[in-house]
Amino acid sequence: MNRYSILCATFVGLAGCLTGPIGAQEVKQEARSVSGQATISPVTQQQLDSADKSVNNFLLTNGNYAQTRFHPARQIGRDNVKGLRVAWIFQTDVKESLETSPIVIDGVMYVTTSFSHVYALDAKTGAEIWHYKHKMGPVTTYCCGPNNRGVQILGDLVYLATLDSKLVALKAKTGDVVWQSDIADPELGYSETMAPTVIKDKVLIGTNGGEYGIRGFVKAYDAKTGKLLWTFLTIPENSVGVWATKDATGRDMHRNIQAEKDQLAKTGDPFEKLGGGVWQNPAVDLATNRLYFVVGNPSPDLDGSMRPGDNLYTNSLVSVDLDTGKYLCHFQYIAHDVWDLDAASPPVLLDVKGKDGKTIPGVIHAGKTGHIYVHDRKDCSLIRFSEAMVAQENMWTLPTKEGARMLPGANGGVEWSPIAIDPSQSLAYAINLHQPMTYQVESTPYPNGKLWLGGAFKVIPGEAQSGNITAVDYNTGKIKWQVKTPEPMIGGILATAGGLVFTGEGNGKFAAYNSSNGKELWSFRAGAGVNAPPSTYMVGGKQYIVVGAGGNTQIDFRRGNNIIAFSLN
Repeated sequence: MNRYSILCATFVGLAGCLTGPIGAQEVKQEARSVSGQATISPVTQQQLDSADKSVNNFLLTNGNYAQTRFHPARQIGRDNVKGLRVAWIFQTDVKESLETSPIVIDGVMYVTTSFSHVYALDAKTGAEIWHYKHKMGPVTTYCCGPNNRGVQILGDLVYLATLDSKLVALKAKTGDVVWQSDIADPELGYSETMAPTVIKDKVLIGTNGGEYGIRGFVKAYDAKTGKLLWTFLTIPENSVGVWATKDATGRDMHRNIQAEKDQLAKTGDPFEKLGGGVWQNPAVDLATNRLYFVVGNPSPDLDGSMRPGDNLYTNSLVSVDLDTGKYLCHFQYIAHDVWDLDAASPPVLLDVKGKDGKTIPGVIHAGKTGHIYVHDRKDCSLIRFSEAMVAQENMWTLPTKEGARMLPGANGGVEWSPIAIDPSQSLAYAINLHQPMTYQVESTPYPNGKLWLGGAFKVIPGEAQSGNITAVDYNTGKIKWQVKTPEPMIGGILATAGGLVFTGEGNGKFAAYNSSNGKELWSFRAGAGVNAPPSTYMVGGKQYIVVGAGGNTQIDFRRGNNIIAFSLN
């Protein structure tokens, strides 16, 4: 999953390695308590199951298990949003890329920062309750910034996945560590920036590292003990597939199938180092006990000569059984991707119109190609895809040694940024990037856990970059409205029952728009890039909107360290 200014880093810490087999480990790390304990009741599974009905809370990083980012609060609406004012600002200790999606339970907010810090805050005042600073291992290798996108709570524990590929359970009241488990070896290129998903006493986590020759996975851990329960490998031992020559929209991808078959005969299936990271939360279908997630790019990113075949299940929507991790179905958007257009934005569960016009359970995904894809939840099959939300030129021109121009560039389209929906209008809201690039291929051997792009993608000097906010009717695939922005958009979007959508830009602008027509109704200048997904909640009968303003490493937007909450005076 990488980007025009791909950033990778090796963090060298002072602490020693945790040794022994991968599993739960007792650790003696302490949070820094500031104002006492968080006043919070244990979060029940029933609360999480009905999170989409909670006006007061924002219980999961994307609002609910369906990942809809639609909140039922309506106190702030189209008529009064112009009266929004800053309620409070909290400054974190870390001034670096900020992609956290705040969660709120019983008036307590939990946010994260780069380098895997966690803060518990008073959601009414912004006062710090406690601060946990993860003690990094000796080596941390990561792509695209040292980000963290949030935590989740079940019972009285807060779950965090860390940059050095650990899963940590903290006491929700104090931030003290209860247990810690190793997820994978960071020296091989594994890292974590996603928020865990906790469901039915299981903690679900994917992995970063698609740029480092990893073999991707989704894992489930016991929420009480940290014991590994099951692993689904996103790269099967037979990764060849069906030798697809067209993408999901039916366009020819110019593959040389015979050359690939010849390579397969020489070197065999490349499944062990084929990439396939999972960047964002799975969606959970509570009725069928199924997970839906998307898998990222193959490795090396741009050099397909070393990885013959379709490279399953990279660039795919995948569904597995929640209890066992057993494969159920998949749909691959781009077979044998050599443009780094991986699937990254989390899938969303909702009812959609099927091909026959009847309403069925569906799942949608916004791709880096610039399309929103609509699937039948039963078998992952594609029902339709939307009109392109960004410019598409020279698709699918193959990378060359000199560099070949193709749009979208490697950032998309829709990057990792979660989308939002408004089911009352059958609209999906996405933020997009327009960054013209050239793709250059250069074959290099596997570098033992180091960055492995197989070439480079570069922004074209002199060509304008921009972004947009787009509303798509997911039952027709038609774009209903679109707002142009002066810079590429990355971070996320929120929709509310008040008829609004909220999102931010890299120049510091945070704004509210009419969800029916895209008219801007309010804005605020945050002083740093607003490149994080907003959340909303209510405390004491008052609705708040909250967002992180800390910029972004990936596109080099201005850094900051503010969590900003807004309310009506």
